[in-house]
Amino acid sequence: MSTIKDVANYAGLSVTTVSRYLNNHPYISDDKKEKIKDAMSKLDYMPNSSATQLRANKTFTIGVIVSRITNPFFSYLIDAIDKVVKQTPYHTLIMQSYDDVDEEMRLLNMLKQKNIDGIIMASLENDVSVIKQYQKYGPIVLIGDKSLAKSNIPTIGTEQEQATYHAIQFLLNKGYDDIAYCMGGHFSRTKHGSSRDKGYIRALTDNHIELIAERIYTNVHTIEDGKHIASNIIDMSPKSRPNAIFAGSDEVAAGIIQTLEANSLSVPSDVAVMGYDNQPFSSMISVPITTVAQPVEAIGYEATHLLMNLLDDKSYDIDVDKLKLKIVERESV
Repeated sequence: MSTIKDVANYAGLSVTTVSRYLNNHPYISDDKKEKIKDAMSKLDYMPNSSATQLRANKTFTIGVIVSRITNPFFSYLIDAIDKVVKQTPYHTLIMQSYDDVDEEMRLLNMLKQKNIDGIIMASLENDVSVIKQYQKYGPIVLIGDKSLAKSNIPTIGTEQEQATYHAIQFLLNKGYDDIAYCMGGHFSRTKHGSSRDKGYIRALTDNHIELIAERIYTNVHTIEDGKHIASNIIDMSPKSRPNAIFAGSDEVAAGIIQTLEANSLSVPSDVAVMGYDNQPFSSMISVPITTVAQPVEAIGYEATHLLMNLLDDKSYDIDVDKLKLKIVERESV
């Protein structure tokens, strides 16, 4: 079995230079890097990852917490994150919370137990005060509404309250005055999704429209959830139906549209439907979805670069111009 000394001799370099290369030292010339890589390949040398981690006091693994990887938004987000991570010595560990507080705590404890070096949290179930307690074990970056930055936890934030406000106002301006609202958690000003809730409430208030509890659909995430909501609306009499639905995600919107159309209710003539995320499929279904576009690739890029700089005790300037949300108008409204 080849040793680091064998690699150094083959490359014509010192053991120190090879060791620095293996520990990702920044000041090694490209020429020396190529010689070392060639020597490792020819000698079939594999560095001892455990020893490398022990020397650096790092696992070289970051955790990414999402709600469900089957949600296309999270899938594309993870892809964007991993593309950046692959340019570094680190690896990505994907962790799903399924919107469960206890599961999220289990994943956070992996940071406490030094199984991972840092976390990107794209899903947040616990109170921010709980998350803050885990910062002493390693850097944490939140992805979510811009208001999370007030917690003093590094945040890649988008204006979700304002985007939801504009989305509801957009529907109102189109003449839809009875708007159902779907969201992933519980309808509350303090829990998961509260920023979007505030945007919905504020838009209704500003237009002197009463908030009706029966128009709120909670804990909806999937196409199947959308189908269930549509079935509920189909069972209503024509006069008691909402004339528009803010679906909260393109997945839910797709399920709603599919079921309404299959039961002879036209979108948007009978019921308009608006999604969130601008997933690639949203322009391809039978009635293309009007949606709020999130810059998922930019979010992943900024979150990962922020975390990597925190791991190296460096500052990072977030490019906020890349994080703006916008409405994409299609045939569903």
